[in-house]
Amino acid sequence: MEAVFRGSTALVSLQRKEWCTVAAEEEPRINGQIRARSVRLISESGEQLGIKHVRDAMDYAEKLDLDLVEVAPNSDPPVVRVMDYGKYKYQKEQARKAARKKQVNIGVREMKLRPKIGDHDFGTKRGHVERFLRGGDKVKVTIMFRGREVQHPELGEKLLRRLADDLEDIGRVESQPNLDGRNMVMVLAPRGEAGGQARGSQQESAARG
Repeated sequence: MEAVFRGSTALVSLQRKEWCTVAAEEEPRINGQIRARSVRLISESGEQLGIKHVRDAMDYAEKLDLDLVEVAPNSDPPVVRVMDYGKYKYQKEQARKAARKKQVNIGVREMKLRPKIGDHDFGTKRGHVERFLRGGDKVKVTIMFRGREVQHPELGEKLLRRLADDLEDIGRVESQPNLDGRNMVMVLAPRGEAGGQARGSQQESAARG
């Protein structure tokens, strides 16, 4: 909603922010719902038409078969804009739907290991973590200490570092190894390319289905 601005730079800077957005969260007042007697009128093309009596502003909108929408109710006087409000709402809803489609829902999986895990079992666990990361999920890796094992947290950290190094091409350490009671926890997150490829494949599959 670009506007042709006149007047002081300070006023333009303040009002530009208010004119560009129509009540992001709440439905704005339109036409006869507008309570102010005087309003600052913005035309359908974004031109500032000055301060008008609300009746004159409504007449202007009616002649164009458009709506008068209060876009900045807290200004003094309130700022109103002439527009096709039905079309505006439709475009806004379409934009919301498009934004929701682009949103990425990242899950958090968990993998538990013992500090004295064997190489074969470690390889199996690493494979699961790799699969989770390639699927676009974060992974919370937990080392569980039993008995006196907790006296040697360096063993758990060494294991976590080994896992992170093995998977550094597809995962990054989001949360460094941290001792939490009798457990040590590290969080791995998928690198952008790996997660993006997985989500792209999922979207393609959904489109084919």
